[in-house]
Amino acid sequence: MTRHPSDILNRRWFLGGAAAAATTFAAPAIAQTSNSTEFRSQISGVTRRNASSFRTLHWRPYFDSLANGAILVDITSRALHYWNEDESIYKLYPTSVPQTDDLTRKGRTEVIRKVEGPSWAPTPAMKERNPEWPDFIGPGPDNPLGTHALYLSWQYYRIHGTQDTRKIGRRSSNGCIGLYNNHIEELYGLAKSGTQVLLI
Repeated sequence: MTRHPSDILNRRWFLGGAAAAATTFAAPAIAQTSNSTEFRSQISGVTRRNASSFRTLHWRPYFDSLANGAILVDITSRALHYWNEDESIYKLYPTSVPQTDDLTRKGRTEVIRKVEGPSWAPTPAMKERNPEWPDFIGPGPDNPLGTHALYLSWQYYRIHGTQDTRKIGRRSSNGCIGLYNNHIEELYGLAKSGTQVLLI
């Protein structure tokens, strides 16, 4: 049986389209290596989009060594990279980042303390901007720091979880770096006091 050339082209087009669809459905599984991942949520009838750029990075351009492990936070791509000391573990997480450049601090710091079930109090600057905020929130589901927090050597700065998952992938924090609670729990288990941190 002889096939008409248009039948062959239609079959190739169909197979190519099927492959593209399969890649689209597999995207969440390969989000760590794709160039752009978009998170969407339906809230009050409005579609909100959280866009984050994901690309794997190597630690060498940013750190002299991996002593005590290393965390790189890329504010622009809204991603946190972690390497352990012997380079056998590399993690890439989507993050929330500070709302404005004024609230953004860049440079080198380190983890000085780890807290599971952190409490939260607004900084004096936060309280000045938002006087209606409570003075203190203990550990639990209403805590803005989520389930775990890594305290940095910079006063008031943390890498922490969040109960509000809409914030991830957005400029939504008052200076801290936020992760999904399951991601900060994993990072909490990997990082230690003395882990070096660089925000770029």
